[in-house]
Amino acid sequence: MSHEPNYASEGYDANGRTERIVELLTTYGERVGNALVYSSAYLAAIAMAEVAIAMVLLSLPPNPAPVVVGLVTFAVYTNDRVADADTDAVSDPERAAFVRRHRDTLYLLASVSYGLAAAVSVLGGPLALAVTLLPGLFWVAYAADWVPELAPHLRRLKEVLVVNSAVVALAWATTLTALPVAFTGAAVTPATGVVFAYFLLRSFVDTEIPNVGDVEADRAIDVATLPVAFGVPATRRALHGVDLLTAGLVVAAVSAGVLQAGLAVALGVGVAYSLVVTGLLGRVDNDALALASECEYLVVAAALVGALVLA
Repeated sequence: MSHEPNYASEGYDANGRTERIVELLTTYGERVGNALVYSSAYLAAIAMAEVAIAMVLLSLPPNPAPVVVGLVTFAVYTNDRVADADTDAVSDPERAAFVRRHRDTLYLLASVSYGLAAAVSVLGGPLALAVTLLPGLFWVAYAADWVPELAPHLRRLKEVLVVNSAVVALAWATTLTALPVAFTGAAVTPATGVVFAYFLLRSFVDTEIPNVGDVEADRAIDVATLPVAFGVPATRRALHGVDLLTAGLVVAAVSAGVLQAGLAVALGVGVAYSLVVTGLLGRVDNDALALASECEYLVVAAALVGALVLA
């Protein structure tokens, strides 16, 4: 009868609406995920976790350092991706396309982020401000073209074997360790040196792992990295060596009474995780490995929470 509801049609419409909603949520979810990854926003969150790890290891009180480092990380890596969009088109065309499409917005957000980070760091005094500016200065020396323009016989630090990764590692290890110390006015102790060395070694590994997937692009623009110069198997062995050196550092720190055993176990969990990740270099998709290596600090943070709860 005409006045009776068409349940079949209504069921179809309901299913159709559900499918459209799922499709929209999936589409927007992918866009948000791409924005977080391609803009380096996710790196900012991981950097905040790294500072929190440093604060726990050094027994520092709460302070704005994690927020400042998160803002600086977003600014530096976003600027780097904007500057290298053309060369990244070879190794990561989707990210390069995203960066090109949103170049002006990303540049503006990066500038505002660094400005806000500098403004907040003033609360910690001149030393905190200096440490906050340090990654930006390192990035200019690392990636900018002014070095070869001033001295044609010199190369950008980004192009020099080992130096490129060492510069990045030094910048972040210094920032992650020194900024929370500067904000709290804490004394520099042997534990501070251990934390600095820990982040220096871990950051070196994190910097070299993505280079495995960028071999063709780096070779095309004459950038020397471990996988370009020595191949993937040798890079895998070298990074395993850095992982084991990190483990030795942690053991030595515990033996010297500089680091508590429970905290050392949490760091050891991170090293074990890294050994697995580096062992997969050249054997699985490198984009996934690069992301996995950066998530090491989330693993360490979770292990530290567990250690503190059980203590």
